[in-house]
Amino acid sequence: MAASRKPTAKDEPNRRAEIVRAASRLFAEKGYAATPIRDIARAVDMQSGSPFYHFKTKHDMLKAVALEGIASISRAVSKAAERGDTPRATFEAMLLAHLEQLLGDDGRHFAATLLHESHHLDPAALAELIEQKDAYEALWQKALRELKRSGEIADDSRVTRLLLMGALNWTVQWYRPNGGRTVKQIARQISGMLLKSR
Repeated sequence: MAASRKPTAKDEPNRRAEIVRAASRLFAEKGYAATPIRDIARAVDMQSGSPFYHFKTKHDMLKAVALEGIASISRAVSKAAERGDTPRATFEAMLLAHLEQLLGDDGRHFAATLLHESHHLDPAALAELIEQKDAYEALWQKALRELKRSGEIADDSRVTRLLLMGALNWTVQWYRPNGGRTVKQIARQISGMLLKSR
C-alpha cells in the first residue's frame, strides 16, 4: 500500500478563494466549531486533505473568511464614497453599498461569520481584524462628520456611528430576499430615519 502524501500544487490548482467562500457559508450555517474540514473539502469537491495545501489550519480559514469579509465590504463602500457629490449623496451611496455587500449571496455568509464566529480567532488574528474594522468605520465617521457640517444630521459622535453599524450589520439576521422590501428600499428607509427631512 502506497504511503499517503501531502497534496501539492500539481494535485490541486489554486482554489483558495473557492475554499474561503465555502468555509464562510458553512461557518455561518453550522458554526465554526461544528464544521469539520472534510465538509469544507466536500463543498468544493476536494479530497479531505487538499484544503491544507492552501491553509495550515481551520483557524487560518476562519481568519481568511473574516479578513476577506471586511476587505470586500471596505472596497465596495470606499468606491461608493468617491461617487457622492454631496455629503447626503455620499452617505446614501455608502449605505446601499454596505447593504448590497452584506446581504448578497456570498456577503451574508461572510457577515454572519464575522458577527458570530470571530470570537474563535486567536488574539493576533483578532487584533488584525479589529485594525481593519477600525479603518472601515473611520470611513463612516468621516461621512457622519460631513453630514453634521452640512446640517443633515444632528449628531456625529462615536455612539451614532456604533448605532449605525449595529443596525446595518444586524440586517443579516432578518433580511429575506423575498420579504417584501428590496435592499435599495431598506437603504432609503434607513437614510430617511437618520437624516433630516428636506
